[in-house]
Amino acid sequence: MAMAILSSPENALLASISCWGELPQVPFTRSCKTLLFPPLPLSNLGVSCSNCPSPVLEEHSGASPSTQFDSPASDPLQGPTTDSESFDRFLRGLFEAPETEKFAYEYYAKAKESPNFEPEKSTVDSLARYLMKEKKWDLIAGLSCDFEVYNVFPDKVTCARLVSNCIEARKFRVADGILEVLGPNREAGLLAFDAAMRGYNKLHMYSSTIVVHERMRSIGVALDPACYYRIMEAHMKIGDVAKVVELFREFESRQFAATSFSTRIFSVVFQSLCKSRRASEALEYFRKMKISGIAVDGKIYASLISSFASIGEIKVAEQLFNEASKEKILLRDPDMFLKLVLMYIEEGFLEKTFQVIEAMKGMNLKVSDCIMCAIVNGFSKKRGSMAAVRVYETLISRGCEPGQVTYASVISAYCRVRLYSRAEALFSEMETKGYDKCVVAYSSMVAMYGKRGKIREAMKLVAKMKARGCKPNVWVYNTLLEIHGRAKNLRQVDKIWKEMKRKKVAPDKVSYTSLIAAYNRAREFETCIKFYEEFRANGGSIDRAMGGIMVGVFSKSSRIEELIRFLQDMKSEGTELDGRLYGSALNALRDSGLLVQARWFQESFSMAQVKGVPS
Repeated sequence: MAMAILSSPENALLASISCWGELPQVPFTRSCKTLLFPPLPLSNLGVSCSNCPSPVLEEHSGASPSTQFDSPASDPLQGPTTDSESFDRFLRGLFEAPETEKFAYEYYAKAKESPNFEPEKSTVDSLARYLMKEKKWDLIAGLSCDFEVYNVFPDKVTCARLVSNCIEARKFRVADGILEVLGPNREAGLLAFDAAMRGYNKLHMYSSTIVVHERMRSIGVALDPACYYRIMEAHMKIGDVAKVVELFREFESRQFAATSFSTRIFSVVFQSLCKSRRASEALEYFRKMKISGIAVDGKIYASLISSFASIGEIKVAEQLFNEASKEKILLRDPDMFLKLVLMYIEEGFLEKTFQVIEAMKGMNLKVSDCIMCAIVNGFSKKRGSMAAVRVYETLISRGCEPGQVTYASVISAYCRVRLYSRAEALFSEMETKGYDKCVVAYSSMVAMYGKRGKIREAMKLVAKMKARGCKPNVWVYNTLLEIHGRAKNLRQVDKIWKEMKRKKVAPDKVSYTSLIAAYNRAREFETCIKFYEEFRANGGSIDRAMGGIMVGVFSKSSRIEELIRFLQDMKSEGTELDGRLYGSALNALRDSGLLVQARWFQESFSMAQVKGVPS
């Protein structure tokens, strides 16, 4: 048998792929005496058999018996035919079977050595999809260069997927190279640039989105609505409101037909303007949007309502809310409802917060812990702790479920109005629901036991707190210092103070006041002065509580010079004196015979300046 004589172009391509033996061979499910390439359906691969043996594709010696495929002698070449079009069909055929697709790129790379080889669009499509699936990023970079060399590009969807997948895999240089090649190709490039901006925004790489946009401008690729949305979103995220508005005006000037991106673009404008407290300007654009017939969604209404609520514009916020309700647009943004609640509390319309609760119930929205806590704290701030307790019980009766923050606030309110048994019951309920690591709630309960003189219960609760992995904060330690100081249990006071230092819990002014007061009760004045000096060295300022203790310490220990310096420090810091402190300091000076200093004291702290002493 003899090989058919090929035309000149075919000979050139054959020369480049004449080394099939150097490429990996695909295992046979059936052997063929004359075919050593994958046994795929011949109609799919563009393969034709020949009775002529090939020096390259000839069966190796010692091979097992094989089956012969007879075909007309006129077929020019066994295996992949050597003209470029047929070879493209052969490559595409390899991609149709999972067991052969892995060899397709190697055949393609070998075929590129021929100057007559020109891949078809469908071939580079198949190659690109395969390399993406296998995550072969370096080969994708090489393939993108071939797009430019052969002036053949995948379809625009595949181009966009190439860029998107590279960015998702953090292969930014590969993505950049693809965009460089696709730039002049308007059809494929536009979708690829959009995919790049979408990918960078998803990764919060907004500066990279801006760079992509600048590249589009530089090569003259006009933005479509999707691209306008991506770049406006990037500028919104970095807080460049002026650029958002500039791009929006450019978008308007191009008079695009309404698309799904039109609503998103308007939404970005509204969010940007609302965040910069330009709610009135956002409202103007909103009215223009409705006149244009562009669909309005709940996010846009929520942005506007939140913005007007934040600046206390109750009428406009309520008008927009009612407008959305009439149009049956669901407002499911919890942050918006929270801002409405805060607006009513700030403006003093506390009862209207219940209207917000009812509106959320009507939309089957759960009242969040933040909203419930805001209402409780709002009533507490405006009307006192007892009002907070009552509103909490009202909210519970309306089906609201408290969370950790609300529980902590209400426990504190119960403690302030001395409803201790309710506080204990609510704390137990809180633990049952799994909120057993709330430091604020523990602090309130420890302080409650301290006020009632229940030192053992307070210590047990702190031990339970630690066992649950909840670290005591400075408030808890301050309470322990106070209750043990009152009991003159200096051993425990010292132990707690050292534990604070060991746990690196920074003491505050209350910590030092409680500590010094404890040693003052035990008349250990030297220790009091030592801790006071430490307090001042750490930048502590003198308040009335600290002043009262230290005046007593200096007076009782007959440290008159230190007392005078202390009083001078109090005067320079503007600390007020109460009647007891004033009398104690004046008597100490008189008893020491320091009449001049006593007169200075009376002149420096006139009776009119002393709190609680009639002038």
